[in-house]
Amino acid sequence: MFQKILLIYNPRAGKGLFVPKLADVVDMFVKAGYRVEVHPTQKQGDAIKVARRVSGYIDLLVVAGGDGTLGEVVTGLVASGRDMPIGYIPVGSTNDYAFSLNMSSSILEATGDIVGGEPQAVDIGRFNNKIFVYVAAFGLFTDVSYDTNQDMKNLFGHLAYIFEGMRRIGDIKTYPLHVEVEGNVHEGDYIYGMVTNSVSVGGFRGMTGKDIYLDDGVFEMMLIHTPTNPMELNELITALMTGDPESTSMIEYYHTDHIEISSSESIPWTLDGEYGGKHSNVVIQNMKQRVRMILYGDKSQVLHGWRDIPGASGEDEDAEKEFEMAQSLRVISEEFGKMLDSDL
Repeated sequence: MFQKILLIYNPRAGKGLFVPKLADVVDMFVKAGYRVEVHPTQKQGDAIKVARRVSGYIDLLVVAGGDGTLGEVVTGLVASGRDMPIGYIPVGSTNDYAFSLNMSSSILEATGDIVGGEPQAVDIGRFNNKIFVYVAAFGLFTDVSYDTNQDMKNLFGHLAYIFEGMRRIGDIKTYPLHVEVEGNVHEGDYIYGMVTNSVSVGGFRGMTGKDIYLDDGVFEMMLIHTPTNPMELNELITALMTGDPESTSMIEYYHTDHIEISSSESIPWTLDGEYGGKHSNVVIQNMKQRVRMILYGDKSQVLHGWRDIPGASGEDEDAEKEFEMAQSLRVISEEFGKMLDSDL
């Protein structure tokens, strides 16, 4: 009996590049012996409903879209109580999670990897009563991803986020927090915080720290204090660009599976790049190896960030994104520095 795939795709993700490849993708799966059902998402939240109600005869969910679409499918699947492997064809504007798993940036290569891959367990997170795949964050620019117009994303790709971020440079806010992690209490004023299971966030690669493992039951947590002078700002930018957040006192950095955060005001959060609501009390827990992703290659290599498949790594695209990230960090640093200088 043929295995059966439900292919859920976001027709507007990225630059709309998946739709012209849809027939080729289905053909590859059919040639590999699968029967394929196809569902284009109709609106935000649609993938959650579809994954929650997935029929019992489906053997594999395949998601084609950005990290937000993947997050919806994972949310729906967890809510259904079923344990079904997920294949991911990343076609979003940033694709942080796909980069963390060394997935191909080529649609057809990613499809081939699903056909030839194996299910491997990875961690996800619970945020109060919600699910996230790889990042929960608040503060500096975290609303940029879900507030950036989709047409802008399709036209400019990741640069659309940078443009939107620059427009908000003067609206940086400080949040006084009470944080409980690893049995210790921390209090302070912060401009940004994130809990991650990824080596890339918002297209900024390596900023989550070193020795990142996606199946170890532990998150990386980062809280950034408010810089008060250009020297502290420079120290902060350097730590983030070198991927060494523990090198500065401007950043509190923890490895943990449980975090509790409270504040006197409701703070807007983003979950996997989508709006996660406003909360004054947050409990974040690691759900160790709760989801099985179809990954190509040896588990230790894939989950720890190494793979060498000719033509599948998108080297040119990666180099372009790295240049964009360096440029955006430089602009943010310069503009933030001007603000600090004007306040002194």
